[in-house]
Formats: sequence, structure tokens, C-alpha cells
Amino acid sequence: MEAQGRTFLVTGGGSGLGAAVAGNLAGGGANVVVADLVGEENENVRFIKTDVTDEENVQAAIDAAEEFGGLHGAINCAGVATAEKVLGREGPHALDSFNKVVQVNLVGTFNVARLAAAVIKENKPTEDGERGIIVNTASVAAFEGQIGQAAYAASKGGVVSLTLPLAREFARYGIRVMAIAPGIFDTPMMAGLPEEARESLGNQIPFPSRLGKPEEFAALVRHIVENEMLNGEVIRLDGAIRMAGK
Repeated sequence: MEAQGRTFLVTGGGSGLGAAVAGNLAGGGANVVVADLVGEENENVRFIKTDVTDEENVQAAIDAAEEFGGLHGAINCAGVATAEKVLGREGPHALDSFNKVVQVNLVGTFNVARLAAAVIKENKPTEDGERGIIVNTASVAAFEGQIGQAAYAASKGGVVSLTLPLAREFARYGIRVMAIAPGIFDTPMMAGLPEEARESLGNQIPFPSRLGKPEEFAALVRHIVENEMLNGEVIRLDGAIRMAGK
């Protein structure tokens, strides 16, 4: 399925990995609806303010995508993180913060996937029977969560575990489901760190020994969209890093 001429919903597309994905797809001739709390519009890109945990918000974003002539893919990049020990100096991990991370990262991903799939399955299939694709964003923390990442690792582990069941169920409709587990990327979250800390993080990556570029994440998303044999899998995009305990 080529990106050109098709329409994609990109959650979290206002910044970081999501913005790079939106730019890559739009640059390839696709129509893109950015579903985020903040964002901008430009050629081939429409912004819809969206809370991915809210059913009506997500449905409105999907409706906007359909106005482009149908929805062919959903790329889930919306996410939040928290650094909090389960047994910290001020007491046990706050339940509210754990719940928020799981709600946005896991429930939000599922919310978008289920509503998008309901529309994508009505598309006219390609010669091979494909109707569309869903790409979710996991994390290496799903496999090697560090101390202080209980909420984040649990939410991203859920995204990993969600991939195969969705791919198996949606296969009958010609919808592929994939996930990417990025390592340490140069996103707005990393931009707030001192340069020394950024360099230290980059040096932990075997090769290339630097932070990943959002454009590299976007390039993989584009390849997944256009490579029909990629289905039901989680791809690590991490320079071979294996996270230490802390």
C-alpha cells in the first residue's frame, strides 16, 4: 500500500516522533490528520485537537480523516511518561499518575485502533486484499523497563502484547497491525536535558552511538506502510541498546 493518495491519522502528530511521521507521509503525497492536543496545519495536513482517551474526540478526528476520501491507516504516537519509583521517599507510587500513563499510552492506543479499524475495514481492498494498516508505538522499556518506569513500562508492554491479537483478528478484513519499539530518541522530552546528559545517553547505544532521530522513526513507519508482509510484529529501533536497571 503506497502512501501517496491515501489518508492517515497520526496521534501525537504535533511534535516529536508523531510530527516526523506526519511530515514524512504528507511529503510522500498522503493526506494526514494530526490528532493531538497542540498542532499546526499545512499542505495535506489537518489538525484536530484530540484526547486519545476520549471516544468522541477520537471519532471526530477519524471523521475528519474520512473527509479526505477515506481512512487508510492510523499511526499511534501519542504518549506520556513519568519517572516515579513504586516505593519512593514520599511513599508509594501515586495511583493517579500510574493510571494516567496507562490510560494515554495503552487505553488511548486501543481506543484509536478499534475506532479506526471499524472505518478502515470498509475500504475497497487492493489486489492482495489489503484495506489499511495500524502502527502503534511501544518502547524498549516494554522489555527492559528501568527503576522508576513501572507505569511507562507496563503501558508499553501492553502495546506490545496488543499487537499480535489485533493483527490476527483484523487479518480477515485485510488490515495489518504493527508496532515499533524505539530506544532513546531526540524528542522534545530529551531536548530538556542538559547536553552532558544527552551525550551520556547517546553513548549508551552500541551503534550508532547517538540519540535516534525522529526522521529515522518516520522512515520505518513509511516502510511498514508500504511493505505488505510486515504484520503482527514489534520492531525494535534502538541501535542495539539494552537498557540497564537504572
